[in-house]
Amino acid sequence: MSALFQNYARRPFAIVEGKGTEVFDTTGKRYLDFTSGIAVCSLGHAHPSIVEAIQKQSQKLWHISNLFESPGQEKLAASLVKDLHLSYAFFCNSGAEANEAAIKLARKHTGKHKIIVFEQSFHGRTFGAMSATGQDKVRKGFGPLVSEFITLPFNDIEALKAAVDEDTAAIMLEMIQGEGGVNPATDEFAKAIHEIQQSSDILVIVDEVQTGIGRTGTRFAFEQTAIKPDIVSMAKGLGGGFPIGGILGTEKLFNTFNAGTHGTTFGGNPLGVAVAQTVIDQIFNDAFLDNVKQKSAYFIKKLEEAFPEDKYSVQGKGLMLGLSLGGEDVAPYVAALDEAGLLTVAAGPKVIRLLPPLTVSEQEIDEAVNLLKDVLKAEQLSI
Repeated sequence: MSALFQNYARRPFAIVEGKGTEVFDTTGKRYLDFTSGIAVCSLGHAHPSIVEAIQKQSQKLWHISNLFESPGQEKLAASLVKDLHLSYAFFCNSGAEANEAAIKLARKHTGKHKIIVFEQSFHGRTFGAMSATGQDKVRKGFGPLVSEFITLPFNDIEALKAAVDEDTAAIMLEMIQGEGGVNPATDEFAKAIHEIQQSSDILVIVDEVQTGIGRTGTRFAFEQTAIKPDIVSMAKGLGGGFPIGGILGTEKLFNTFNAGTHGTTFGGNPLGVAVAQTVIDQIFNDAFLDNVKQKSAYFIKKLEEAFPEDKYSVQGKGLMLGLSLGGEDVAPYVAALDEAGLLTVAAGPKVIRLLPPLTVSEQEIDEAVNLLKDVLKAEQLSI
């Protein structure tokens, strides 16, 4: 009898070891991990640089709280905002916490409460982040939510223009909806948001928890669009597997988050920022990001060759890709892929999400595509 709450639909095996893109369960069975801990292990499992950073920092200082100056936070913040229009950072522990901070900052800065969000979005499971999430299954059963989140269809420019008014504090979105089906914002939608931002005092919050830190081939996914967000939230890949999150904000927001307005006990602890700095030093590098783009193009080409457009579709950017099975429920396919040795994750009920480490090799991509072909063909024959 488990002593755990059963709030996860866990798969019936435990992963106990990993190296790069490979992981192993308690029986020694090998899998290719194309989940990366849900876009977390950006440099793969047990990356030597991360292992070294943890070992070195763990012998110095783990935690001291935010009562004191933090050279590590200062360095990481400067690395994250370098060459961006963003100026300041705040560090926390997770994506949900980052989005809570973003919501609080937007409301406090504007003095307004209405925030426009979108259907099929996912921003976290704390009350504010859950209220911003455009999926009923996430919000069901928890009673009254945080008010004044206005949920609109994603990529619907006319609905957005109609909803914006003088009481709107912010527009909050993902550049690619991860949990919502690997669904990208269109260029036209991004341009419309930017135009609204330019002609009003409405802030734009971009949730880069899943898309950020090189996942789509640039430092942040918004860099591939017209949007210049006022606030960016991040987590997941930032720590390469170690829990850390944060937000970045523009110069005009500096005085809004003054002493005592927001905080966290563990956020930005020395161990977390040492690991995140190691991750950033590797990923925020033109050669590394170009390599992600090259592997993305290779992966997309292989998927499109293997899965014809009349039945399947490949969507997403960088190494955040989705394979849609033409409206079929993907749950049995995900389970069959586990059995075959390829770990994937659903993006909603109809899309298989593919999130390999950014260090994945072309040979591992080939192996994954072959496993996908074999499993999907076999499962379809058995239905």
